[in-house]
Amino acid sequence: MDAHSAIVVVILGLVEGITEFLPISSTGHLILAASLLGWVSDKAKVFEIAIQAILGLLFASAIKRWLFAPVPVALAFIVGALVIFWAEAWQKRSAQHVRIHHVDDMRASDALKVGIAQAFALIPGTSRSGASIIGGMLFGLSRAAATEFSFFLAIPTLLAATAYELYKNRALLSLSDAPTFGLGLAVAFVSALMVVRWLLRYVGGHSFVPFAWYRVVFGALVLVTAWGGWVNWSG
Repeated sequence: MDAHSAIVVVILGLVEGITEFLPISSTGHLILAASLLGWVSDKAKVFEIAIQAILGLLFASAIKRWLFAPVPVALAFIVGALVIFWAEAWQKRSAQHVRIHHVDDMRASDALKVGIAQAFALIPGTSRSGASIIGGMLFGLSRAAATEFSFFLAIPTLLAATAYELYKNRALLSLSDAPTFGLGLAVAFVSALMVVRWLLRYVGGHSFVPFAWYRVVFGALVLVTAWGGWVNWSG
């Protein structure tokens, strides 16, 4: 692994770690960052895949072909922002419908509903954490409980998706790729831990509206630069 590859891997590891547990789509950011950095080979896409679970195994081919591109990701950013605005407004108006304030109080049916909501994250740019958190809020979880459960839900989802992708693309990989993946995973892990600690404190007294505005601005910026030809978003 040369110096340039190491820098790219560190950048992508930081992008993944910082965005994975925020409702702003880690996969969307990885696709855009990799596009800007020119890291768009088949092997690079294996590095990027992190959110597809069981449904992802069924629809992975179509998702990669049509949705792993900057413009669909940008559109998903904006649509996801509108959903966050709506969910926050709904919970504020209907505070009496919040019936679960801790994950220990969740029933199996509550977990199933949130898991189904997470399936929307199959669309790159939607956000796995965003889909599960907002889904949880709409199904009666408090903002803090929904965020905490999203963290727990991430563990089997990310492990299963990553293991499957590595196995399916094993022909593309070799022992020489171990330092690349190891460095990226280490950077992502450390940065994700820092974000999780911050986010758990943040949701105690703040809404996700600022993240929704970020999604709108970032998505619009990608669309404008793509359609104006100012940035060569390779997809």
